[in-house]
Amino acid sequence: MRDTFGKVLSRLALKDGRVYALDGDLANSTKVDQVEKDSPEKFLQMGIAEQNMLSAAAGLASTGLQPWATSFAAFLSKRALDQIQVQIAQPNLDVKMVGAYSGLLTSKTGKTHQSLEDLAIFRTLVNMVVLSPGDDRELEQMMDFANTHKGPVYIRVTRDNYPEVTDEKYQFELGKGVELKAGSDVNIISTGSQTSRALEAVKLLEKEGLNVGVIHLPSIKPIDKDIIVNTAKKSKVLFSAEEHSIYGGLGSAVAEVLCETHPVKMYRIGVRDKNAESAPNDEMLDKFGLSPEMMAKQILEKLHDDKEGK
Repeated sequence: MRDTFGKVLSRLALKDGRVYALDGDLANSTKVDQVEKDSPEKFLQMGIAEQNMLSAAAGLASTGLQPWATSFAAFLSKRALDQIQVQIAQPNLDVKMVGAYSGLLTSKTGKTHQSLEDLAIFRTLVNMVVLSPGDDRELEQMMDFANTHKGPVYIRVTRDNYPEVTDEKYQFELGKGVELKAGSDVNIISTGSQTSRALEAVKLLEKEGLNVGVIHLPSIKPIDKDIIVNTAKKSKVLFSAEEHSIYGGLGSAVAEVLCETHPVKMYRIGVRDKNAESAPNDEMLDKFGLSPEMMAKQILEKLHDDKEGK
């Protein structure tokens, strides 16, 4: 996904005179160095100074340019939050922010470099569009959308490779989710990197005789209320799934919609009030309950508890 990000941003910078890439001294990791190679005059090295980078982005946007500010999601969402809120979100400036190395899987960097709160933070900001792609095809379409959208956009990008969850006919639409698989017993509503794991968890659950569906929500804000409510109406129980804290992210957003429009039983799969750690990817996913196997186990346990009236 990060390779796609670098290539697409370079394409946008070459095509659109407004587009500039701002880097927080992580270009070889985020792959924004592709812009530096292809059009060095469009690449602005801001150093390890995220607050200044976002202030500079606001200044560039105020002149009619379209800056794309890139750093690790942990640094972008927390170190520079005041600048993002006051200088970008409040005046509704045309700044695009890309949080790389999001979630748990950040090449053993540990909890200081991992972001489990960025979706929660960004979706509270006025005027902010918040997006979480499930694969590189969707990311490219999101970036093309962001280039044409007037206003601040945050895109959450992962480090590692994931299986494709969309097909060649797929077209990203702001505020729209997509049903990847229909289900009547259980439906999993997921986003970003967790969607491919949800699809794998379905295969395990089907072996237990369950009819399980998967809804992918790439747009966290605005969110697709219709697909959430329609899915709830045809499902006995819902699960949200995200590589993010269960507090404030996708699960909270889905629960808010259901509480206000169609209350049903729902459970959240995600990181539960814990700091992230440093370990190989498979071990991390198992420990924090996000691997397909652990997702299936949690779903079966909750269904069993419901049946037993616990």
